[in-house]
Formats: sequence, C-alpha cells, structure tokens
Amino acid sequence: MAFGTKDLAPSELDGFDNEKLVAELEKSKKELFNLRFQSATGQLESHGRLKAVRRDIARIYTILRERELGIRTAPSVSE
Repeated sequence: MAFGTKDLAPSELDGFDNEKLVAELEKSKKELFNLRFQSATGQLESHGRLKAVRRDIARIYTILRERELGIRTAPSVSE
C-alpha cells in the first residue's frame, strides 16, 4: 500500500480516530526511514516520494495537534 497525498487526504484523515492516526504516523515514519536509506545507498528511484511522505507525516501531526487544542474534533463513535 502506497502512502501518498492521494491516500492520506486531510478530509480522509479527519475520519480516523487518534489510534489509527498514530498507526498511520508510524507506518509513514518507517517508510520515510526506508526511503532515506535507499537514497543514501543510491537505490532510490523516485525522489518525489520523499517529499510526499514528509508531507503526510506533517499532515498527521497537524491533525493530532489541532485535536489536542480543540480546533478539530475527533470522529464520534456511533454504535
């Protein structure tokens, strides 16, 4: 599963609860580490992917912080 700006749009991230956002953050950080490693060893084919993953991480951090400050609300559980 590729993480990019299409998969992690802010409107889609609004629907995630905090636990799922943290899980997505961890996946993105692991992917960024792997991309940096590939870049350092000269195996990276798509340098634009680094920028997309960094933006995804920033997007997730922004949503988490806005929820912390009360600017944005977490989705309510309807069961």
